[in-house]
Amino acid sequence: MAAPIHEHRHEPVHETVATLAVDSRCRLGECVLWCEREQALWWTDIHAARLWRYRPRLGQVRQWRLPDRLGSFALCESGRLLLGLAKGLYFADPRQAEHAEDLPVQALVPVDADQPTLRINDGRADRNGRFVFGTLNEDPRRLPIGRFHQYSLSHGLRTLDLPGVAIPNSLCFDLDGRGLHYCDSRSGRIMRAVYDSETARVGEPRVFARVDAPASPDGATVDRDGQIWSAHWGAGRVVRYARDGHIDRSVKVPISNVSCLSFAGPALDRIYITTARDELDDAELSLQPEAGGLFVASIPGVRGLAEARFDDR
Repeated sequence: MAAPIHEHRHEPVHETVATLAVDSRCRLGECVLWCEREQALWWTDIHAARLWRYRPRLGQVRQWRLPDRLGSFALCESGRLLLGLAKGLYFADPRQAEHAEDLPVQALVPVDADQPTLRINDGRADRNGRFVFGTLNEDPRRLPIGRFHQYSLSHGLRTLDLPGVAIPNSLCFDLDGRGLHYCDSRSGRIMRAVYDSETARVGEPRVFARVDAPASPDGATVDRDGQIWSAHWGAGRVVRYARDGHIDRSVKVPISNVSCLSFAGPALDRIYITTARDELDDAELSLQPEAGGLFVASIPGVRGLAEARFDDR
């Protein structure tokens, strides 16, 4: 296990600049995933209740309306999507709605129905095909009452024994699937815990990285070398944490509110980054007119991993 990381110890060694790929103007773009089968990127605009798709090779952009806000989702083995809408999990199949404006959904299970201020936020499939996600507290006081859950067709919904959170983010898994990373964005700390997918048990969490204010950690992913990439909301950048604890790569984005990232492309050597217009005032938006867009950067010498899929068989 890596030593705790303190962001100020080193300056980034390699810096890349991202450019606009899709001028999507999302209020809150999030949860961008690359589907290697379709050679397509998928992402959500949470507050607009929209699902987006972009096929870079063809230059095709598509979006669907959803019945509620989509916090996160997973690609499925069958080709469907598992959607984490605000208060529950659903299946959807965009292939059956290619020419429709609305995406039909099939309800699976309600989530945190006893807590009206909670909604599903960040999530992804683990290495064994189970969906792990957190719930966010929308009450302005932001008390840490959000939870982390795991869902599978074999075991249903199980709650992970992790401390409560206000804004869950940064969910990603070690290469062997035995370590889980997550954060409460308000704390400025990315945590790591030992994770057993089969039993849904977790070990004692410890600090993996600290992000200095005014930035806060948002979405994260793992590259082929097992190193963590993190989107820094409020700082206009994505960084990679090296194994010895320092930031050794940085991707600069011309938008303050950077939210999530995914490796993509046939060789998984490009990084796509979602951004947001939320929390920017009119003056800031005039200086950042591409806020809410999807950005892209090439990362020489770095490769990502194919996204794990939810086992819906």
